[in-house]
Amino acid sequence: MWVAKPQAIAYKACRQVVNLSYDAMIANLRLMNFRCFDAMSVDFPASGAVIVGANAQGKTSILEAVCVLVRLHSPRSLRMGKMIQIDSPGFGIAGECWQSDRQVRFSARQGVEMKVDDEVVGKQGDYLAGGGLVVWMGNDDLDLVRGSGRVRRRYLDFLGCQLDPVYRDHFNRYQRVLKARNLLLKDRVLREPEIAAYTDLLIRHGSFLTKARRELVGLLLPEVVHSQLEVSGNDERVGLEYVAGAGDDMVKSLEMTHERERRLGQTVAGPHRDEVRLTVNGMAAADFASEGQQRTLALSLKLAQGALLEKQAGRMPVYLLDDIFGELDADRRNALMQALPDGAQKLITTTNIDWMQDELDVIEVSSLK
Repeated sequence: MWVAKPQAIAYKACRQVVNLSYDAMIANLRLMNFRCFDAMSVDFPASGAVIVGANAQGKTSILEAVCVLVRLHSPRSLRMGKMIQIDSPGFGIAGECWQSDRQVRFSARQGVEMKVDDEVVGKQGDYLAGGGLVVWMGNDDLDLVRGSGRVRRRYLDFLGCQLDPVYRDHFNRYQRVLKARNLLLKDRVLREPEIAAYTDLLIRHGSFLTKARRELVGLLLPEVVHSQLEVSGNDERVGLEYVAGAGDDMVKSLEMTHERERRLGQTVAGPHRDEVRLTVNGMAAADFASEGQQRTLALSLKLAQGALLEKQAGRMPVYLLDDIFGELDADRRNALMQALPDGAQKLITTTNIDWMQDELDVIEVSSLK
């Protein structure tokens, strides 16, 4: 069953909204059998809102649902099945977004189904093409600096897929080809003609990703430098360097790793091994930057993502900030709020608002259940 349109629970207008010209973004969100919510509906003001509540009350799930509704993507899970409420066959998410009513439902039996203004949309690409843009900022963003290259690749891919549907197509095809090729490399009896066919596809889609990611990093660098200065208030030299997992020539790299691939049973060169090296004042950020510098760099990477989305796509993304303020000192908290674009809708979760200087409406998450 599609999510119905019940009477929404209005946000609690605890503060005066700043008089700015905001884009119409997420006006309403409706959930059914999603995470901890049986059913829930909430309205959001155009400027955004602060969602306040104790831990484990569902604050993050609200932002996650927005991300799934807008981008068919969860920053918390690679599998949609994990978002279904226990003992339910599936979940439904709906909402008024960018002046259209959008609906997404998922079940293990039917998979993902989508509607826009009550019209069924058969392809995910078509659904995304008419939707909006999202920047997710979470309390685990520190992994962008400290974590493995996989985290930074996901950061680039989330940006690339929003900017260009062709990027998303090449990315999805590369993942499928890589999986199939690795399965062939694990066989006891290697079927070289089939491996060669998949190698050609791997090169085609991988070469696109390498070129696109290199360009993205080049575009991101000045935005990250600017954001780092805004949030930290210090003149710190920030560096981003793209390191291709197949070097400058993917064909040659795969030829050179031929024997190693067959010995290990997996593809060892390609965009799935890409890395983005982060530096602060010329030194590796993960090893030599202070914790404060690392947290600021992580914030700057996300702010840069939003700035690039706005410049390249010509549309303002909605900012989803999930409980990130507890780990920041007061100066960085308020510097971050000042760095967010004035005209952007900001949906923020937090356990308390005592520190906030910005005038945003407040939603008590306990009132939504």
